[in-house]
Amino acid sequence: MDDIRWGILGTAGIAEGAFLPALSEAGEGIPAVVASRDAARAEAWAAVNGVARGVEGYAAVIADPDIDAVYIPLPNGLHAEWTIVALEAGKAVFCEKPLCATPEETARVLAAARSATAPLWEAFVFPFHEQIDRVREVLARGEIGEVRELLSRFHFVLEDPDDIRLFAELAGGSIQDVGCYPIRLARLLFDGEPEPDRTIADAVWTEDGVDSELWGGLTFPGDRRLLFSSGFLTPHDTLTRVIGTEGELRITNPFHPEPHDTWSLVRGDDVTVTPAVASGERSFTPVIRHIHRALRGLEPPRHLAVDEAQGNADAIASLLRAAHANPRN
Repeated sequence: MDDIRWGILGTAGIAEGAFLPALSEAGEGIPAVVASRDAARAEAWAAVNGVARGVEGYAAVIADPDIDAVYIPLPNGLHAEWTIVALEAGKAVFCEKPLCATPEETARVLAAARSATAPLWEAFVFPFHEQIDRVREVLARGEIGEVRELLSRFHFVLEDPDDIRLFAELAGGSIQDVGCYPIRLARLLFDGEPEPDRTIADAVWTEDGVDSELWGGLTFPGDRRLLFSSGFLTPHDTLTRVIGTEGELRITNPFHPEPHDTWSLVRGDDVTVTPAVASGERSFTPVIRHIHRALRGLEPPRHLAVDEAQGNADAIASLLRAAHANPRN
């Protein structure tokens, strides 16, 4: 079969550092074209990163009849517009998380996805990863008893004051960038994408009105709970604990595991440590391989945005409302 031909909207760092290396590792797909608002920038970026062509304007990629799938690593505030345009053009879409800036935008995009001829994925890659498969198997076997609580952090230092993640008009903020990961993880591990029934939150706000740190909790049916924090002010940390009635799992990086990361099964004094990435693959590689196989009809598409994205967007919005409503803010 012919390779899946990808178009990339924008020259974001994640496209260069995560998507393209994983595309190469997954095989059966090629980066055919990248677009920027500036033609010279697109052409230079394409030459450096092994993309066949660089073009001016995102519409040029979507109008190209030879493009099978579109990767969208644009600022959050632009996701909805270009995802809908790409879906209506018949392209498969892999859009960076969060899928949209608000629940209302998410609903519009998912309505377009339901009537589209090609699928839409939100770029949470960890549900496709071997580590999460093993974790879910342990939970399904009841090896830590009934799961009661998930404790999760996702922090790193954002040093550039002009980074797009610090601007409200682009839907920036730590919960949109990294806090969304613990939310997605909790909904995945708490059986069947449940909706939270209670929200608490607080935050540190920038002068522009985005959260540089946010922490809070979501309670889910069955008195299960997620306690999490996210932020741009402290060193990189993704430590996560899944606590049950008979033990717990400690995962050093459930979201983008690297070869040095581990997950541990803890039952009293008995601790079993397992490498996070036995295959050594990049975190984006399994999802890109899956997309290629799904588009060829070799396996059914999994973790589609139409099945999962609305609940994530609703939870993010509820946490932001709760943080804004805190009396000290």
